[in-house]
Amino acid sequence: MRAVYFDCFAGVSGDMIIGAQLDLGVDLESLRQQLASLKLENYEISSRGVQRCGIIASKFDVEVDETRQPARTLADIRSIIVGSSVSTRVKGLSIAVFEQLAESESRVHGTTPDKIHFHEVGAVDSIIDVVGAMIGFEALGVDRFFCSSLRLGSGSVETEHGRLPIPAPATADLLRDLPVYAGEQEGEFVTPTGAAIVATLCERFGPMPHMRVNRVGYGAGSRNPDEFPNALRLMVGELEEVDMVDSLGGTRSYVEPADVSPSQSGSEGQIKATAASAETIVVIETNIDDMNPQVYGFVMERVFALGALDVFMTPVQMKKDRPGVLLTALAKPESLDAIIELLLAETTTLGVRYHEAKRRILERTVVTVDTEFGSIRIKVARDGARTLHFQPEYEDCERAARAANAPFLKVHAAAVAAYKRLEGEREPSE
Repeated sequence: MRAVYFDCFAGVSGDMIIGAQLDLGVDLESLRQQLASLKLENYEISSRGVQRCGIIASKFDVEVDETRQPARTLADIRSIIVGSSVSTRVKGLSIAVFEQLAESESRVHGTTPDKIHFHEVGAVDSIIDVVGAMIGFEALGVDRFFCSSLRLGSGSVETEHGRLPIPAPATADLLRDLPVYAGEQEGEFVTPTGAAIVATLCERFGPMPHMRVNRVGYGAGSRNPDEFPNALRLMVGELEEVDMVDSLGGTRSYVEPADVSPSQSGSEGQIKATAASAETIVVIETNIDDMNPQVYGFVMERVFALGALDVFMTPVQMKKDRPGVLLTALAKPESLDAIIELLLAETTTLGVRYHEAKRRILERTVVTVDTEFGSIRIKVARDGARTLHFQPEYEDCERAARAANAPFLKVHAAAVAAYKRLEGEREPSE
């Protein structure tokens, strides 16, 4: 399985990622042609070779006419990406990155993701960096993503909101629970765009996993200090089949974002999560009767982070009339060993059971509809041409209800009605 390791000894940014990809052999002209389908204007991209402390690296540049760029919302950016002709995987990954950014920005500014007006991260160069990086990883055939500890830098940086401390607030939020350090040099070494990309893609942060590296690329940053090479190193190769538990903690899972394609109405985004199919999974379970109940939530979060499809706990009556918990995890076979190791290390259990199981899953899609309360995502389950059931996303309804000071049930009903209208509009063309 093809993997990439982000060696962030000098931090990470969107342009450094693309520079390293170009150094690895991604074709600039192909990248330019695919990015052109975003229908963005007043920018030019280029690349050149530079030296950073004697190391040859590729410097990727986006020249933008800053006077002609509007602030954009998440919906604006999603529409730009969905309307392009890049692959569905690139669309899904790119939108997932901007959703991470929107979530962090909204927490920092005390609002909701759909109300955030992106400035620096919504500008043309950031959209180019994010989508371009996803195009590059697709061209390199990368399946899994890993990252080193992140060098953040120190001091302050000038932003749209004034002079802010390093790391910038949104960057700090994006990197929660991840291994970071300041380093000895002042300056911003991890940008919000770079942080969002690695936080979205990477399933583990820390030492490099066991992998057979066959290609190495360097992407240069803008500064060129004498003390160290200001560049990002991407190491691409084949992942070895070994234990992938992160000994440093801060493990995150990566679930590939859904395929995205324009809807038939032209303005909505439809995200295809998975097609109806049968598959083999593993069921992992253990009985626990002597653990502090406060620990269960932590363990559940860590198991999900290792790639579990579902985790649930069932009250059971155990020997000696002790009340206990049956902890069950459903996962892909490749996650089995890592989850077992975590359960043995993080719980008081003395053993774990597991077996293979077959499951049939429906085709699941997510369709975004517009309501008087804003955009709401609708989860739809289909079996071939039949729509079996659909449900508005709870978090979207809750967020919209709070923002509008409206009853939750009213927002939920508005979302259901909007989806039914959308489906009614599609029927003649089907």
